[in-house]
Amino acid sequence: MSEARSMRLSEWGLLGFLSLLWGGSFFFSKVALSEFPPLTVVFARVSIAAAALWLYLRLRGIPVPTAASTWWAFLGMGLLNSLIPFTLIFWGQTLIDSGLASILNATTPVFSILVAHFLTRDEKLSVNKLAGVALGIAGVTVLLGGQTYTGSDGALWGVLACMGAALSYGFANTFGRRFKRMGIDPAVGAFGQIAATMIMALPLVLVIDQPWRLNAPGAAVWGSLVGLALLSTALAYIIFFRLIATAGATNTSLVTLLIPVSAILLGASFLDERLSTPQLGGMVLIGLGLLALDGRIFRRPS
Repeated sequence: MSEARSMRLSEWGLLGFLSLLWGGSFFFSKVALSEFPPLTVVFARVSIAAAALWLYLRLRGIPVPTAASTWWAFLGMGLLNSLIPFTLIFWGQTLIDSGLASILNATTPVFSILVAHFLTRDEKLSVNKLAGVALGIAGVTVLLGGQTYTGSDGALWGVLACMGAALSYGFANTFGRRFKRMGIDPAVGAFGQIAATMIMALPLVLVIDQPWRLNAPGAAVWGSLVGLALLSTALAYIIFFRLIATAGATNTSLVTLLIPVSAILLGASFLDERLSTPQLGGMVLIGLGLLALDGRIFRRPS
């Protein structure tokens, strides 16, 4: 049975909530990056999140898998869905604005659909997927048109880093399908991925950043790290793995089209930022793209 089915209302609700959690990660990380280098922020994010998820599993009495095959899967998912994209996005944010980084991250469904087309048997390209991708990318392009971009070498590397992160997420969305086949609980999958990422990140941060040489951060940075770890990582990945299991890889990847919209709406609601005409137009196109990918606008009413 194909995974690329229409989502239920509850799944759309979880997808929207996940977009808020991951949209907030760009704000939290930008604050943390003001005092910490990217790899240290990655390690702090996954370490705090892993501790929180381990406690959650203990309180619920859910055992942590010990099979080597399961932990190899966790390492693969941690590499593709955390270590590589987190590092690229955080480094990219030192060169470009967080808003631009979140918009570039919205190209993930394109990579997810292409990867799934070549690596799976049940998520092939279709007319509605192509139309949805085209509309979604058009919306992202309109949103991108409202951003300042200097075209400098530094900004270009930041853009390429965020695009590389989107490609890694595309592979991760397909790789994550195996957790459903393995019967892994979404919370266990979230913990395993984050714990594996922490293990892989530790030697890198010790050698490259040498965090013991860094100055102690202020309260705002600590607060941002906690929000980044608990809300945008621990809670977000429990929801992510649940959606992968119920809605499929391609449908779950739609969250990255919603993240820039969430960021814009949050800015308008809490930071007194005004919605511009291009932003409204871009959000309309993204919404149409979501409907096209869902397949609803291609169906005849019964």
